[in-house]
Amino acid sequence: MSMKGRVRQDAMGNITIHMEGGLDYQNSIPLQEELKQISARNPSSQIVLDMHSLDFVGSSGIKYFVEMVRELNFDKDQIRITNVKNEFSRVFQLYDHTFAELIIDEFDNDETFSMAQRFTGRKRTYEN
Repeated sequence: MSMKGRVRQDAMGNITIHMEGGLDYQNSIPLQEELKQISARNPSSQIVLDMHSLDFVGSSGIKYFVEMVRELNFDKDQIRITNVKNEFSRVFQLYDHTFAELIIDEFDNDETFSMAQRFTGRKRTYEN
């Protein structure tokens, strides 16, 4: 299975890599080399691996992927992961329970939860 990555850089210099396809042993080694190069060229940038479009994560690729991210984050805390599907998140956590620290939860600071608590069960959500 093949994997593609679209690299985007925002105005602040932070980099998002949108991963598509499948992550297995064959793809993890080229991915590691590419991430090392991106990290070396952009030492002060935050690198986010967006796994939203990843369809497959093979058990053989998990070990190398987790070790790669740990190795690249050893000297500087530069790489984070986002949009991890539940089934992949569970497999990552089975392999390395501390891996969850690297996953960005986009709803950590979501204010809609408190709004739902305030307005749930009300007939009107506005005041006249």
